[in-house]
Amino acid sequence: MFKKILIANRGEIALRIIRTCKEMGIKTVAVYSTADKDSLPVRFADEAVCIGPPQSSKSYLSIPNIIAAAEITNADAIHPGYGFLSENEKFSRVCQEHNIKFIGATPEQISGMGDKSNAKATMIAAGVPCIPGSDGLLKDLDDAKKTAKKVKYPIILKATAGGGGKGMRVVWKEEDLESAWDNTRAEAGAAFGNDGIYMEKFIEEPRHIEIQIAGDQFGNACHLSERDCSIQRRHQKLVEETPSPFMTDELRERMGDAAIKATKAVNYEGVGTVEFLVDKNRDFYFMEMNTRIQVEHTITEEVINYDLIKEQIKIAAGQKISGKNYYPTMHAIQCRINAEDPFADFRPSPGMITSYHSPGGH
Repeated sequence: MFKKILIANRGEIALRIIRTCKEMGIKTVAVYSTADKDSLPVRFADEAVCIGPPQSSKSYLSIPNIIAAAEITNADAIHPGYGFLSENEKFSRVCQEHNIKFIGATPEQISGMGDKSNAKATMIAAGVPCIPGSDGLLKDLDDAKKTAKKVKYPIILKATAGGGGKGMRVVWKEEDLESAWDNTRAEAGAAFGNDGIYMEKFIEEPRHIEIQIAGDQFGNACHLSERDCSIQRRHQKLVEETPSPFMTDELRERMGDAAIKATKAVNYEGVGTVEFLVDKNRDFYFMEMNTRIQVEHTITEEVINYDLIKEQIKIAAGQKISGKNYYPTMHAIQCRINAEDPFADFRPSPGMITSYHSPGGH
């Protein structure tokens, strides 16, 4: 087992990892930007290292700075949390090169699942249901027009490197395809540095249901049931719930089996999530695989009495998982708090918090 873990993140997830490490008797190193020098993770970790100025690009996204912090503190593993470098193929590889264990997916798993069109091809080969659409990336607008006629409108264009609701356009008729094509490519290129686009049939009235999974280096895999993330704004999750009120025992079994197929198809090591779209007839389709811990992992922990961070650490240390599937015994809901203006169509509205009133009874 690891003696010391560096946490390459900040805020809530850094505290979450510190808590589990303390329970496991593992020393922790917090890294922080100058803006976060008084934060709770810095106070509660056993050690703390400043890795740069407030800009994330010069601190939490700086691979050399984080590796240097790990080396000077003699950390034998790095936990990336979520966001920042958690799904960065290069960071995972650099950790390997410096003999520091990356508590997450391998570089090959990250790159394989990070490219959405490649991930879809992998899932089709594994027998996981996928939404009808293009075979890989679209070559050009003519290819998009031909594919749309075959798939039939409405369709959705998606950035192959996309995420967080960016790089997606729904197209209802052919007259709108050209402008949607241009806009999606431009947004994808600006946001992800990759303007590759693929097409899928647009599923109307869908539910967004994800299956929590775990896999180890010995080929064992299991699922830990579902989270319903259907309540969204601008393709970004607002509320997560488990178990899903839409779920049946039969559908849970089918989706769980498909998620395990997906996990084994990439020889996945660690904790991750397989996301599906489910239509009104309860047919489901693979959407993507997240090769990291999710923000909403805590509601799964609430209903199955299972520490997913501990499982991540144990898998990274080379321990076997049981391979047993877990099912919810309680009910949990999580709601995200976003800085938005409710009087201006909920546009993002960052700034200093000057007052806070939490909801509750009196």
